[in-house]
Amino acid sequence: MGAGLHAASLRLVGGLVHTVSGPTLTNVPVLVRDGKIVAVGPGAEGPADATVDLAGQHLYPGLIAPTTVLGLLEIDGVRSTRDTTEVGEFTPEVNAWVAVNPDTELIPVARANGYTHAQVVPLGGTVSGVSGVIQLKGWTTEDLAIRRAAALHVFWPSFELDLTPKHLAPNKDKWKSPEDQVRERERRLREVDAFFAEASAYHRAKDAAAKTNASSWKSVPSWEAMGPVLRGELPVWLHADETRQIRSAVEWAGQRHFAAVVAGGRDAAVCAGLLASNHVAVAYEHVFTLPPRDSDSYDVQFAAPAALAQAGVPVAFTEGTDRFGASGIRNIPYGAAQAMAFGLSRDEAIRGLTLYPARMLGLADRLGSIEAGKEATLIVVDGDILDIRRRVTRMWIRGEDVSLESRHTRLYERYRQRPKAL
Repeated sequence: MGAGLHAASLRLVGGLVHTVSGPTLTNVPVLVRDGKIVAVGPGAEGPADATVDLAGQHLYPGLIAPTTVLGLLEIDGVRSTRDTTEVGEFTPEVNAWVAVNPDTELIPVARANGYTHAQVVPLGGTVSGVSGVIQLKGWTTEDLAIRRAAALHVFWPSFELDLTPKHLAPNKDKWKSPEDQVRERERRLREVDAFFAEASAYHRAKDAAAKTNASSWKSVPSWEAMGPVLRGELPVWLHADETRQIRSAVEWAGQRHFAAVVAGGRDAAVCAGLLASNHVAVAYEHVFTLPPRDSDSYDVQFAAPAALAQAGVPVAFTEGTDRFGASGIRNIPYGAAQAMAFGLSRDEAIRGLTLYPARMLGLADRLGSIEAGKEATLIVVDGDILDIRRRVTRMWIRGEDVSLESRHTRLYERYRQRPKAL
């Protein structure tokens, strides 16, 4: 089948179709035309030469990775390959998609395990900027970016206290008493709220100036960038892990009537009721994080997604934005599998890799499930996507066949064919 043929028309038959938004279907054809899913089941008829027999394999929608630094970080130990962090404490005008390197070796590695899209997050400061969503196929940064403004990111001030006595502190010059740490935290919280209050005042003044046709108005880029958030067009992603930190962030977002998502969410299960009542989803990074407290059970992080799901909180799985936040994307499905082993249903685990991140990123009308009218962004797996022994065998993004070759497969082939010793 030629490269251009399946982009125009493609009929997938013989597979186990995981629709995600509905039941799993057996031996039901899926028809793709011009990059979109036209029909699933009845009516999925197409030309014989466009038929692909999946022969009992599993068909899933492409996986979506939230809160990553994919394309912004190549090798953490090499400074010239790190472009994750902006200077400044409040930089809402920063757009992460602009800095993505389309030639990164880590995009093919993520694709190899089923990832077709990723949210790229800027780091640095408290209000770090606006994330974008990229598809993992394209020649240029503009080709990759399918949503240039997905969310504003706020790294909520920590509520944890360092109780190390001064005489045991590694750096006595920077040591602060618990009281000083609390005052510092309260100061930072006031600064966050003041920043949003000033942004709101700026836009009220701008609207008033427009009504009077004032010609002396001077635009301020950082305040201008806050417009979509204040108008409710962009959600706010609150990066928070500790219980009090999450509660504070969620209550603040509720007071300001922002649509919010908690990113990180180490202790989110403790706040499940608050999150559910405020309709706040969680991009969960901590399935394999060690229990943070001596009193925690060994499986506290393994079981957290199930506890959240039981409370009605949607959970998307991610590796986060740390040093392995780009190279570790391929391992995200196994976090979902671990959560499933500790109480999360299989359906919720799959949704946490597909439909839930699509909803959180405002892309559920295009991605995240196999339904007529959505993009034909699909992967074929020779078994359960949650099984580490299985592999992705085919991928289409918007109906176009995508290579699953990566640096790993090239090195494998190279050394597999090395000369044998005599």
